[in-house]
Amino acid sequence: MQNNTQSEPVYRHDQDALALIRHDAAHILAHAISELFPGTLFATGPATENGFYYDVEPKEPITAEDLPRIETRMHEIVDRNEPIIREVWDRKTALSWCYELGQNYKAEIINALPADAVLTFYRQGDFVDLCRGPHLSSTAQTGHTFRLLEIAGAYWKGDHNRPMLQRIYGTAFRDKQELDSWQKWRDSAILRDHRRLGREMDLFHFQEEAPGAVFWHPNGWTLFQTLLSYLRKRQRTEGYVEINTPDIMDLSLWKMSGHWDKFGENMFTTETEGRTYALKPMNCPGGVQVFRQGLKSYRDLPLRMAEFGKVHRFEPSGALHGLMRVRAFTQDDAHIFCTPDQMKDETQRICDLVLSIYQDFGFNDVLVKFSDRPEKRVGSDEIWDRSEAALRQGVDAAGLTYTHNPGEGAFYGPKLEFVLRDAIGRDWQCGTLQVDLNLPGRLGANYVGADSQKHTPVMLHRALFGSLERFIGILLEHHAGHLPFWLAPVQVVVATITEEANDYAREIINTLEVNNIRALSDMRNEKISYKIREHSLTKIPVMLVVGKKEKENGTVSVREYGNSYRPTVTIKEASNILVSASHNRRLQVFSA
Repeated sequence: MQNNTQSEPVYRHDQDALALIRHDAAHILAHAISELFPGTLFATGPATENGFYYDVEPKEPITAEDLPRIETRMHEIVDRNEPIIREVWDRKTALSWCYELGQNYKAEIINALPADAVLTFYRQGDFVDLCRGPHLSSTAQTGHTFRLLEIAGAYWKGDHNRPMLQRIYGTAFRDKQELDSWQKWRDSAILRDHRRLGREMDLFHFQEEAPGAVFWHPNGWTLFQTLLSYLRKRQRTEGYVEINTPDIMDLSLWKMSGHWDKFGENMFTTETEGRTYALKPMNCPGGVQVFRQGLKSYRDLPLRMAEFGKVHRFEPSGALHGLMRVRAFTQDDAHIFCTPDQMKDETQRICDLVLSIYQDFGFNDVLVKFSDRPEKRVGSDEIWDRSEAALRQGVDAAGLTYTHNPGEGAFYGPKLEFVLRDAIGRDWQCGTLQVDLNLPGRLGANYVGADSQKHTPVMLHRALFGSLERFIGILLEHHAGHLPFWLAPVQVVVATITEEANDYAREIINTLEVNNIRALSDMRNEKISYKIREHSLTKIPVMLVVGKKEKENGTVSVREYGNSYRPTVTIKEASNILVSASHNRRLQVFSA
């Protein structure tokens, strides 16, 4: 066994210090857990882009109420200024240590390493951990600028057939200024949490009887349908036809398509009458079946088929997160069947459409990623060469810059990923475009070319939002619940000051509904200040206040959320302004 301390300590102000601080914080977290929860088994605890985590298996579950106690112990370990010592162990010593302490996860990691691998352990006080390193020279160098965040479930090695561990998340920074800045950002993120907003705005809920599936309330379903209507209109303008395919299909189709080999462990299956069926995790095989019906000519191409298909994918329960990660969701898929010569133009059209749509929802900062062939894929290298070249040409024709994301393409073709940056700087991957020269041939799709011979079409897979459920979650957090007027489930509330104005309020509601404005009335016997405060909490964009004076003058007093301008206008003027704002998708309705 060889011992040595970190020979060249890295200081907190160095450019690369943050990753080391976070890695050390993960070890200090494990050290604290070992003292507070003896007998805990440790798996892995890496630094991440946003902080760190450690996967553990305690004898008794660790709860969120335990986090403050663990964090306090972490601060104590920092104050001890324990030297962090690097040790090199031989395999026999390392495995003996693992088995003696029952640390089977560490033993499995060691056994998976090559026979000539150098096994390094890091010691701080009484705590020892298997780790490649590097680390800082002492626990004090980590500092006190860390926070523990939450606990979630995580399967060992991401395999749902393996044990479920507890993943404890934290974050750390180089100095107090960075930590304070992050804390402000986190406070904003908490206020924007779509799960909290969903409750406040009465949009949706989840419950244990249907994990990972959404129960939409009337307001939430109105928002969902508003998005569908918007997409249908945009797609019709672009020459798409809409189809719908079965939610459940024989397993043989998924084997033919290649999805079973690639995604089988994430698919839900059922047996009936001696046959095995699968809930569809993707819409594309069904779209190919529609294309195959009837003889297609090159003159029929490009054929743009859109589908709002409900798909189901198994996600570990610990990974589920509101609308952002679910097991059942609706994809705004489209499959464009075209000739090789049409690929470039179709790619450009899709790119232009995607960016235009994001602008309508207030997303102007969009990053494009180009993902090429993964290690596990179908199709020859020649086909992949052609697919990747065609996709690049289309992106270049659209005038887009992109970053390279090597090896992250779909198993059947390269793809573009459209990443949205929200109001507080978070990135969300939403839309995708994939070139597929494999699946149509695997499933027997063809068309008759100008030479009267059969040819396999190119298939472009395209999603704009990706998942409607997830996009709604992103929208809620981006706008902090204050959705643009045209999107709001309830756009206007007409609130009365006195009972004398009730009939007048009903007239206003009728006028608004005739003009397709989503409105409700509040004629309760409550003070107007109470009504204003209550409807502000539910994020209704516009309130029209009416009392005796407004009734006599045929006017309404306007209160728009986030707008200090408080005009008094006639019913006709208000209706015209509201209709125009909804039609033109304006972010602010009334202006001086």
